[in-house]
Amino acid sequence: MSTKINITLPDGSVRQYEAGINSFEIARSISEGLARKVISTKVNGRIRELVTPIQEDAEVQLLNWDDKEGKKTFWHSSAHVLAQTLEFFYPNVKLTIGPAIDQGFYYDVDLGEEVLSEKDFPKLEQKFLELAREKFEFQIREVSKSDALAYYEKEHNEFKLELISNLEDGDITFCDHSNFTDLCRGGHLPNTGLIKAVKIMNVAGAYWRGDEKKPQLTRVYGISFPKQSMLKDYLHMLEEAKKRDHRKLGKELELFTFSDKVGQGLPLWLPKGAALRERLENFMRAAQKKAGYEPVVTPHIGHKNLYVTSGHYEKYGEDSFKPIETPHEGEEFFLKPMNCPHHCEIYKASPKSYRDLPVRLAEFGTVYRYEQSGELHGLTRVRGFTQDDAHIFCRVDQVKDEFKKVIDLVLYVFKALDFKNFTAQISLRDPDNLGKYIGDTANWEKAERDIIEATEERGLKTETVYGEAAFYGPKLDFMVEDALGREWQLGTIQVDYNLPERFELEYTGSDDNKHRPVMIHRAPFGSLERFVALLIEHCEGKFPLWLTPEQVTILSISEKYNETVRNVAHVLNNYDIRALVDERAEKIGRKIRDAEIQKIPYMLIVGEKEMNEGTVSVRRQGEGDLGTMEIEAFAKLVNEEIEAKLQEFN
Repeated sequence: MSTKINITLPDGSVRQYEAGINSFEIARSISEGLARKVISTKVNGRIRELVTPIQEDAEVQLLNWDDKEGKKTFWHSSAHVLAQTLEFFYPNVKLTIGPAIDQGFYYDVDLGEEVLSEKDFPKLEQKFLELAREKFEFQIREVSKSDALAYYEKEHNEFKLELISNLEDGDITFCDHSNFTDLCRGGHLPNTGLIKAVKIMNVAGAYWRGDEKKPQLTRVYGISFPKQSMLKDYLHMLEEAKKRDHRKLGKELELFTFSDKVGQGLPLWLPKGAALRERLENFMRAAQKKAGYEPVVTPHIGHKNLYVTSGHYEKYGEDSFKPIETPHEGEEFFLKPMNCPHHCEIYKASPKSYRDLPVRLAEFGTVYRYEQSGELHGLTRVRGFTQDDAHIFCRVDQVKDEFKKVIDLVLYVFKALDFKNFTAQISLRDPDNLGKYIGDTANWEKAERDIIEATEERGLKTETVYGEAAFYGPKLDFMVEDALGREWQLGTIQVDYNLPERFELEYTGSDDNKHRPVMIHRAPFGSLERFVALLIEHCEGKFPLWLTPEQVTILSISEKYNETVRNVAHVLNNYDIRALVDERAEKIGRKIRDAEIQKIPYMLIVGEKEMNEGTVSVRRQGEGDLGTMEIEAFAKLVNEEIEAKLQEFN
């Protein structure tokens, strides 16, 4: 007797099939065109092989290349082929891990005495494609712990043995294709033939499991595509990205610098960068004031007990700087790795009634985390950064409304800075690893439900990702696409029932009993450092006129017009226009080129004619000559342009 199961698709429709059907067969039952495009599947939130039988009712999402998780499957499968390629050229190689990353994949390997360099890339790519064209099928099989250990003992691979030692029977699977076998949890393409193009991007050193005390490995980065034309487009995008690199433009625009004497990953903001940062802070402060937030300030350090209470010490102690020991025996402080425990103590400083809630506390708080030196990257990965952090303490019945108000604030920021393409990622618990989260299951379910309903009521384009929740609560992460189509994680909103419990936060309810508030963590910018990096690369250093550190540069054709130039700057400053004077004894062509490099929106040129007529010759950055006009008329033009933009997003 056959058994029918219900398959729920992403559009909410439900189809009935025989138990044991697989995702590829489901795709083919819908349409042959869909079956040709599908490369992977999610079953009940987990990526699986298309041929994995489904025996019970399930939610199924069919993935293709255009899906983020479809790409992840494609690149993870490619990592297997890369490992097979490395085994061909380096028979004594020891494989460790090979995950998909945001753009492509890597594999960490121990090459022993062998050295892999850029000159080896072409032969690796050629062999990779030879193997891929064989259309080897990926096959997952369950292996007992004893058999898995025996396999890698024979291979003398201490890295895989360490991984397996932390697993149990029933949790261990091998993936086979061709003559290649690897320890793997699954989620692969049907076969290697779908991989049509590959590029080895880089080779670097990496410590095993990111621990400087463990062996150093060779990390080989690659990227692959289902079409050769996609690889060509990607390489072109990388060339464009080099022009926009925030590290390069940050130096040219004199925004920030780094110093080995100060320390790796600790940015120094130069005057122009500090001015840009200050305007972003003021923009956010004004928006927060309007939304009912109260500013607070907390220290850069905190007692160890603060982070033990919050749970951060247990979860992230290894990622913090070493403790600061005082002369008092047993007294230890940490550089502040996050602001939320401090804000809990501020909330606790005075009694609260249900009428006082919500309490919204906001701070531009600088935090410190010990990132590995090899992972530091300009402003996007630093050891000291400032978050536009805020924490909302509210009643359970206020959570969804407060969450929606934070969504509105994030959308306001994106509109003001012309971020038009973004996705809201609902980050939930990993259903297969609930032990890594703290707190009551009922509270988690309530928090997850509020987030999902809030996004639906705000009409957000969302995707749900399991396993990406914070250890104390689910969250909504905003994934922003820049001008080159690259995705950045920026704003985040998190619902937390656990810290109020750990800090014993209370308010007196209308029933005169004590109740726990719920805590919402939010940071629309994320961190100012990362946000500025994205902003630089998104607009190629051509900041919006209202935000840019210098809106106008005034250029004198020769030294005899310098006094007139200064007078023009004075007039513009009276109109609240930020003007820079260029009095250098350089030819006007050089001054114009330098202003173009500095991405200053407007250039005003003053010579004999302009001095006598009380006018300025106007140039727009990237557009050229706009003609001659009176100074007051130009000031009105600039302020109207700024006002129009501010009205657009207000």
